[in-house]
Amino acid sequence: MTDSAGSDKGDAAPPPQPELVLDEGDIASDFFRALGRQVRVLRERKGWSRRELGSRVGYGEDQIMSLELGRRVPQEQFLRSADEVLDAGGLLLATIEDVGKAKVKARVKHPDWFRDYARLEAKAVELAYFSTMTFPGVMQTEAYMRTLFSGRRPILDDQTIEERVAARIERQRLWTRWPPPTVNCVVEESVLRRPLGGVAVLREQLERLAELASLRWCEVQVMPTGCHEHPGVAGPFTLMHFRDRSPIAYVEVHDVNRLIGDRSEVHVLATKYGSIRAKALEPEASASLISEILGAL
Repeated sequence: MTDSAGSDKGDAAPPPQPELVLDEGDIASDFFRALGRQVRVLRERKGWSRRELGSRVGYGEDQIMSLELGRRVPQEQFLRSADEVLDAGGLLLATIEDVGKAKVKARVKHPDWFRDYARLEAKAVELAYFSTMTFPGVMQTEAYMRTLFSGRRPILDDQTIEERVAARIERQRLWTRWPPPTVNCVVEESVLRRPLGGVAVLREQLERLAELASLRWCEVQVMPTGCHEHPGVAGPFTLMHFRDRSPIAYVEVHDVNRLIGDRSEVHVLATKYGSIRAKALEPEASASLISEILGAL
């Protein structure tokens, strides 16, 4: 499934720093699975659902599920809050130091074919995304990610879905980096209107997009469906710029992916992107359209 410069806008609070997912066989994986089982036992002792626990500690139901499966490294604040609301008597507090040590050993598990791109994206100082079917991965909510991965064909098993979701969340650390990268995104209007996962999932996703678009270093533009022609009809792509190397492009369609380092090919895509931006709505008009779509949901 495709995964595909800041204006003077007020800063919005960036998304919370995501937890990590562990590779199978990692030395710390057994520890986090055991910790997740402890959380589940404490929750079930209270007679609460995952959603009920999540509402008390500021987490979503999916996040609690990931933690209980041992696929995520919990943040210290979660352990403190959960220990209190679950009446754990210090059981979870006692793990904080060990969690911190194990977190250093945690590794994100990307598919083999995606690892080089993820590594480069994390180092880029400027990123440009053109998305035609979905929101860019670094802008997706967890519920939206889970919808995409659950809809894959051939289907993915539950463990792989958890790994892919958590690894994609890990990529979103770019929003908390300092200095942050300059990010520009052009997304087709149809993406904003397609209710993947249902209306509630789309609403949350549009709110996230609006939140990120308000950051000074992020600019979001919408390519209106009424645009008569533009040079991006061949599909989505990403452009990455670095301090210490030449720009690199990335294209991916139906899991056929390619990193492009050839300067002439990158130049062609960069030229296309310039034209795409020129034909898309200006950031202010794009923000208005996003608000309009949100208001209609």
